[in-house]
Amino acid sequence: MMEHGLRNELKFDIQAQPDDTTCGPTCLQAVYNYFEDEIPLPQVISEVPGLAAGGTLAVLLGDHALRRGYDATIYTYNLEVFDPSWFQPDSKAAKPPDRDFLIERLAAQSKYKPWLKLQTESAAYAEFLRLGGTIRMQELNSQLIRGFLKKTIPILTGLSSTYLYFTKREIPENCKPDDVQGCPCGHFVVLCGYDKQARTVSVADPYLPNPLGEKHHYDVSVDRLIAAILLGVLTYDANLLVIEPKKRAQAQSRNSP
Repeated sequence: MMEHGLRNELKFDIQAQPDDTTCGPTCLQAVYNYFEDEIPLPQVISEVPGLAAGGTLAVLLGDHALRRGYDATIYTYNLEVFDPSWFQPDSKAAKPPDRDFLIERLAAQSKYKPWLKLQTESAAYAEFLRLGGTIRMQELNSQLIRGFLKKTIPILTGLSSTYLYFTKREIPENCKPDDVQGCPCGHFVVLCGYDKQARTVSVADPYLPNPLGEKHHYDVSVDRLIAAILLGVLTYDANLLVIEPKKRAQAQSRNSP
């Protein structure tokens, strides 16, 4: 990590996503590369399941990481999928819910909500839990984001690109901007640094060119970022995906106070 006063930034590289729907696998491959786990981008794209409407889900990225031997935790803010009562009151010390309990609740919910995308996401979350993944619902704030970045852990996040970029909504069939016919769009980026004094977060964005910069990296205010993440619920995003190699995670756990 490079430190310049109150600014901390990971040395994080990311490629350009090959098309409009591969931002998720491109971000995942960049995180693998950060941890010196070299895997070609086309391979990740081919191995991560996609949705019929295009794109993928953070939990499907998490499933891929778990199968590759990583620890994976999802911080969810998607109330379409998860009920807050399934989690303990917000606290850093709160234990995540029992995996079997969450699998049972997701299955029970699916009986009453036959929506295709919800069914798809619920099944993926159940598989994520069976593979050993952890799901938390913890207050999303600058402290949570900085906590991981201080430990040199990048954060993959699914958010609303419509709000992040503050651009027109898009027609789903062709991704053309249209303020009347358009719908909110989701996107994946990686958080890789912060400036505590300026209250900004460094973003690695696979979409290029993008409305916020001529390069893959740019800074956004933490308030705007948090709003974009929470508004990701409109596209079944609204999450943080934190992955790290098991040995590294175990070592950091032993060194924690």
